[in-house]
Formats: sequence, C-alpha cells, structure tokens
Amino acid sequence: MKLLTEREHDCLYWAAQGKTSWEIGCILGISERTVNFHIANTCDKLDVRTRQAAITAAMGRALLSPHRQASATTARNHPPARAHGRPARQSPQPPAIRSPSP
Repeated sequence: MKLLTEREHDCLYWAAQGKTSWEIGCILGISERTVNFHIANTCDKLDVRTRQAAITAAMGRALLSPHRQASATTARNHPPARAHGRPARQSPQPPAIRSPSP
C-alpha cells in the first residue's frame, strides 16, 4: 500500500474538516487546481473515486486521523494563494483633466 505524501495528507485532512478546494488552497498557499490534483492522487492510491470515499478509506486505514492536525509548517512557509492566480484588482484612475489650448 502506498503512503500519502505530506501534501496529500494535508489536503485530505482539510477536506475531512469540510473545507472546499479553494479554501484548502488558501490555507496551504497553493492553487485550487493543485489541491484537486493532490486529492485525485489520494483517490488513486486508495482505489476510490470520490473525495468523501478517500476520506473514509484513509480513516479506515489509519492514514488520516480526525484529531491529527495538518502540518503546521505547510501553512506557515507559503503565502496565501490568490484566487485563480489572478492579480489583485486595482481601481481605475480617472482621466486627467486637460485645460483647453488657447
């Protein structure tokens, strides 16, 4: 049986806490797509199809404990992810007022 990587464990742990992929990404400082990638890898390793089935299988095999905290270093070492990798929006500047030419 393949063990879960630290990142796979962290993603599955937060999913078990009811967090969405977007929320997990913000917590771990990774993109939503990367969270889904890690959870899909976890599903493959546990031979299940859904996120909920992966949580149940991992808990049944003692790979995921409901009381075990996700790695504290993962959240501390990475800045929060931006939603969908987009830069923050900036307010548009009004056009400069030009005086008429004489």
